[in-house]
Amino acid sequence: MKKFLSLLLAGVLLFVMAACTANENAGKETDSKDDGKKEEESAEKVLYLNNGQEPTSFDPPIGFDSVSWSALNNLMEGLTRLGQDHEPEAAIAEKWDISEDGKVYTFHIREDAKWSNGDPVTAGDFEFAWKRLLNPDTGSSAAFLGYFIEGGEAYNNGEGSADDVKVKAVDDKTFEVTLVSPQAYFLSVITNPAFFPINEKVATENPKWFAEAESFVGNGPFNLTEWEHDSHFVMEKNDQYWDAETVKLDKIHWAIIDDTNTEYQMYQSGELDVSDVPSELSEQLLGEAKVEDQAGDYFYRFNVNMEPFQNLNIRKAFAMAVDQQQIVDFVTKNGEKPAYGFVSYGFTDPSGKDFREVSGDLVKTNAEEAKALLEKGMEEEGYDKLPEVTLTYSTDDTHKKIAEALQQMFKENLGVEVKLANMEWNVFAEEQKALKFQLSRSSFLADYADPINFLENFQTGHSMNRTGWSNEKYDQLIKDAKNEADEAKRFELMYEAEKILFEEMPIIPIHFYNQVYLYNDAVSGIVRHPVGYMELKWADKK
Repeated sequence: MKKFLSLLLAGVLLFVMAACTANENAGKETDSKDDGKKEEESAEKVLYLNNGQEPTSFDPPIGFDSVSWSALNNLMEGLTRLGQDHEPEAAIAEKWDISEDGKVYTFHIREDAKWSNGDPVTAGDFEFAWKRLLNPDTGSSAAFLGYFIEGGEAYNNGEGSADDVKVKAVDDKTFEVTLVSPQAYFLSVITNPAFFPINEKVATENPKWFAEAESFVGNGPFNLTEWEHDSHFVMEKNDQYWDAETVKLDKIHWAIIDDTNTEYQMYQSGELDVSDVPSELSEQLLGEAKVEDQAGDYFYRFNVNMEPFQNLNIRKAFAMAVDQQQIVDFVTKNGEKPAYGFVSYGFTDPSGKDFREVSGDLVKTNAEEAKALLEKGMEEEGYDKLPEVTLTYSTDDTHKKIAEALQQMFKENLGVEVKLANMEWNVFAEEQKALKFQLSRSSFLADYADPINFLENFQTGHSMNRTGWSNEKYDQLIKDAKNEADEAKRFELMYEAEKILFEEMPIIPIHFYNQVYLYNDAVSGIVRHPVGYMELKWADKK
């Protein structure tokens, strides 16, 4: 261990010496062609972060993933925003009225809400954006979130028209939404970037307005001012933002580095203000890190339409061959909880009990039973030899380590040699949606604070299903839960649905997420929601 630490420290020292951008004032902008500007620039508050990967898109309904959300959430703003207490609060809408039956919401948009180009934010911008989210031609993976709007699901499925979608700009500053049924979590759902407005005039003139910094127009606390694709992007305080006085940072520089060790080295050298904890250093660093809850799962998807995973017993065999506890203890090592179900901890039912504890462990490690199930499944399919299995993951050092651990578990517990393959995130995501993988790595971070958000993913044909799995009873339970006003009955429907999911086993849960980060002592006010995204509106740097 001493030799390892010595080598690590030596490597870090070399990195610091070689890193031409690192300096004692890495959190300050000091480069200037004009010496007269140096004093002014050095006073700027610049936060240095790492996005990990190139954002998929800054088009709100398309950037529906973990590599786009945090940035989008600080470039734009919806009718509501999650506050520092993680509850929805007034944002672009300064207030709203709710009808007696709980189905009609009337939002009143702030008079001083403006786009970064100076245009007023209007109700028409919201109507345009929300109908575009649901337009089947948009192809948004987030469209299902709009199904609670009357006419939304029919339009997205090609069975209705945009005119049937009950969202309406009553006037420039009044936006009316009619829901299919009362939704207790509606104000939380619409904090999601998928529901951000889009400047209709800008989007009509330039349909690719979101693709480059020069053309980007937002309405949030920060504005996109630089974007060198696959390298970095920069945000600057948006002076047009209605609550600009609250924003303390002048700039945010986002690196795009997909290696946790490199990220940590940059943090040590002062090039980053925040860093993940590399798994091999977790024992030394976890005590220094800030650990926060996060509602979501790391899991693997079977493709039930591809051999050999069309067979239920073979799926169950692979799932039971996985030791989740070993993965969190010896691979990720960031204090995560092993996952034996899909709905994460933190959701309380009407009796005051946690959903996860009530639903219990729905899959457990059992090598002996896994072998028996594999033999049974192979016999059912007439296999003398199991068809070749390839496990695919998106390029990332942590994903690689987990994939290698699974590969070893399948070999030891099933006697199956599994091949590994990896590809860059954007290509991987498209291929997974197209059901081109047998067994592939995945993740889910809750879009809003309710168990139904986890479970609705596996409805037949759902954009987040990506397994080919379908079950009529499961679909009906999800539909019934969404329309059930009695909370006790609603939770019973969801408990039953999760049990069906694991009886059919289209997925292998690995662990529930948490948020573990190292912070520069000069940084404060970054808010990470258990359900939601990173907020930099209140962030500061000394």
